[in-house]
Amino acid sequence: MLLRGLLPGLRQCIVGIRREFTATPSLSAIPFVIENEGRGERSYDIYSRLLRDRIVCVMTPVAALPQDSQFMTQCKWLLRLWPHGVWASMGSLLLCAGEKGMRTALPNSRIMVHQPSGGAQGTCSDIVIRAEEIQRLKKRTQEIYVHHTGQTYEVIQETLDRDRFMSAYEAMKFGIIDKVESHKGSMPTE
Repeated sequence: MLLRGLLPGLRQCIVGIRREFTATPSLSAIPFVIENEGRGERSYDIYSRLLRDRIVCVMTPVAALPQDSQFMTQCKWLLRLWPHGVWASMGSLLLCAGEKGMRTALPNSRIMVHQPSGGAQGTCSDIVIRAEEIQRLKKRTQEIYVHHTGQTYEVIQETLDRDRFMSAYEAMKFGIIDKVESHKGSMPTE
């Protein structure tokens, strides 16, 4: 039942992924996987095949996902997080808050942390309301980082004051991830 409830949110997420990564929808191709099963071969589109193993790849900026997505709000199982490329802003917060022991990065990953930001327009009262909300979000974000990294509140405040880029190893020392995974023969990064 839980999976059935998550499917609409997952479909929204997949639509967002397809929309983000296709320049011309008519020319885009969705990769297919062919598997040998007991009764013969069967082909799946890559999204369906990954979902069968409960693997979901979020390959879009987090801000592009629907805020009330059932997939993001009702995800109750353990998440194994493997950042590659750059995990920035809200992505770094999601990574930090992942299940302890299951936050692994590739050696050349970059993680960027910073305080929440936002714009305000309208009347003076509206701007004050927005500023108070950003201050509340800043405090809550700092509390989350303190809780999950084990750093002191002062260290988190200083680190989040401006954009702070970290290598995978720096993020591991800081407490955002648990380990850096590399394969035999890979080029050392630090």
